[in-house]
Amino acid sequence: MMPARFRFRRAASPASFSIVRLLAFVGMVAAAAVAPAGGGPENLFVVVNPASADSLAVANAFIATRDVPPINILMLPWKDGVESTTTALFRSDLLAPVLRAIDSRRLAPQIDCVVWSSDFPWRIDFKDELPPELAAKDRFPSASLTGMTMLYAAVQSNTPAWLDTESNDYYRPLGTDGVPQTTVGFRGWYGWGQNGELLEAGGTRYLLSVMLGVTAGRGNTPREVATSLRSAARADGTKPKGTVYFMTNGDVRTTTRSGVFPAAVQALDKLGVRAEIVSGVLPKGKKDVAGLMVGTPDFDWRSSGSTILPGAICENLTSFGAIFTPSAGQTPLSEFLRYGAAGSSGTVIEPYSIQAKFPHAAIQVHYARGASLAEAFYQSVRSPYQLLVVGDPLCQPWASIPVVEVVTAADSKLLEPEATLSGTVELEPRATVPGDGVVDRFELFVDGVRLTECGPGGRLMLDTTALADGHHDLRVVAIESSPVETQGRSIVPVSFANHDRSIELAVEPLRTTRKGTVRVAVKGTGIEGAVVFALGRVLGRISGAESSIEVPAELLGAGTVMIRATGRGGPRPADGVNAVPVAVEVTE
Repeated sequence: MMPARFRFRRAASPASFSIVRLLAFVGMVAAAAVAPAGGGPENLFVVVNPASADSLAVANAFIATRDVPPINILMLPWKDGVESTTTALFRSDLLAPVLRAIDSRRLAPQIDCVVWSSDFPWRIDFKDELPPELAAKDRFPSASLTGMTMLYAAVQSNTPAWLDTESNDYYRPLGTDGVPQTTVGFRGWYGWGQNGELLEAGGTRYLLSVMLGVTAGRGNTPREVATSLRSAARADGTKPKGTVYFMTNGDVRTTTRSGVFPAAVQALDKLGVRAEIVSGVLPKGKKDVAGLMVGTPDFDWRSSGSTILPGAICENLTSFGAIFTPSAGQTPLSEFLRYGAAGSSGTVIEPYSIQAKFPHAAIQVHYARGASLAEAFYQSVRSPYQLLVVGDPLCQPWASIPVVEVVTAADSKLLEPEATLSGTVELEPRATVPGDGVVDRFELFVDGVRLTECGPGGRLMLDTTALADGHHDLRVVAIESSPVETQGRSIVPVSFANHDRSIELAVEPLRTTRKGTVRVAVKGTGIEGAVVFALGRVLGRISGAESSIEVPAELLGAGTVMIRATGRGGPRPADGVNAVPVAVEVTE
């Protein structure tokens, strides 16, 4: 029997019949879906190192802030060092498991970006895979974690094609005025031609990739990374009233790309975004830094007296910006994140003075046109294999984000949180886009899995009888019609009731330290047992209709974590029932 002090709560957001059966359900529904648009939490695949307390803490902050569904999270243990690894190990122990997990969960049609939490190796050494003639010429045969993930197709080939200085065809070519004529939203299923043309058949495919933070060596603390991620999310769609600063001085790090600064400033001005070219190392006493490009080996941000606004991309062209070894010289990119930047990048080894390996000044133009942080970076870097991109991939301060509401066709009323749905439900999605924008289409996700879509004025059909009883995370995503394809979403926790099953979940205590233990109790009707999980990882299995387990809090990591439970009543997805997730706060 359950102790009297336990209080049970009913379900409210994604949970699944079990991890294995959830994947079976995903396969069933995804097979009928056409390729979706990206740009939101449903289009990310977040990789977490469960062997690292820092990796868990960083991931917890991002997942909670961005509402990442559990099915989009992979726990991938890594204990082979957080500074570097070989290409062979990267391919076999990091990249391959990620791609397998995406495929096995049938998420490939909707994943656009692989997001690495901290405590994975930021440098990939590939000397052993170079042909002798290349090995003799390349004194610095290393690449970055994010660069090699983005170029996954090249990494899987039999030649080091990632070395091509024009390896990224998602890069936007420059127009006659010195800036790209277009900014294009990224989708993992798009193919790209050699001239940057979007191909719906053929071409080269990529996956955007960003690291949330580096918490080893000269990186940031987990608290600093979490603060940066929360600040970045708050900046979405705010159209910051700040200034993008382009710094010039006599250092080769600025002279290498300062020639394109005037064109970038002019393009930003046309977009209504203030921009200035300023002489010096850092802007002095500026309280409105909405973006920054500098070129200096060392800097001290605090001494500048300037303030970085939420959402800003801050960039420094220098050789060791993403080398976090304690003994390394030059100021690392973590300094920008420490003082509020949403993202930055740096090379993981001496890159030589090759502009193609660094973001073009047009990164700020793509960003101001509404691209996400990840899209802005990769549209502006022609050869990203040595570049580590760090920050919030979804941050989009200048995007015109659709505002979405969902109405049930049966009664023309707004779909309310915790509504109970049965049978086949028709949903009428509606959206408005700031300015004169319009919506191209709507997509329906349940528990992170894309089920169907419709156009403006259409309806989304949902057969709740094919899914587990209990609570689900229902998301309707609106995609606006511009080339950037900005998304807006309505996320509504609902309950399905078709098969007379119920389940309740109790967790105690709701606040504990990492050294503590959390007791999870489950009871239900019409079930044979239950699976308890968090962050996409099974924490324990329960036999019978009523029982409990003890969970070490260190498995959860610091931060806010949602504990979930799914009852088992038979072999089909519809034979399950989901409990209301319970939030647990884990402190250091």
